[in-house]
Amino acid sequence: MFHELTIGGVLVSPFVIYAAAALAILLALRPLLRLLRFERVFANPPLAEAGIYVCILALLIVLV
Repeated sequence: MFHELTIGGVLVSPFVIYAAAALAILLALRPLLRLLRFERVFANPPLAEAGIYVCILALLIVLV
C-alpha cells in the first residue's frame, strides 16, 4: 500500500493516486473496447464504462 504523496507540501491521499491510475488504465483500454464494438453490446455504454472504471479501481485498491 502506498503512503501519502507530498506534492508541494500538500499531502495527497493514496486513493487519489489509485483513482488516477484507474483512469489511465481505462483510457488505455478504450481503443480495445472500441475494436470489440463495446457500444453495441450495452444499452448505455457510458454507464458500462463507469462500471469498468469502478472495477479497475477496486482491483487496484485490493491488489496493490
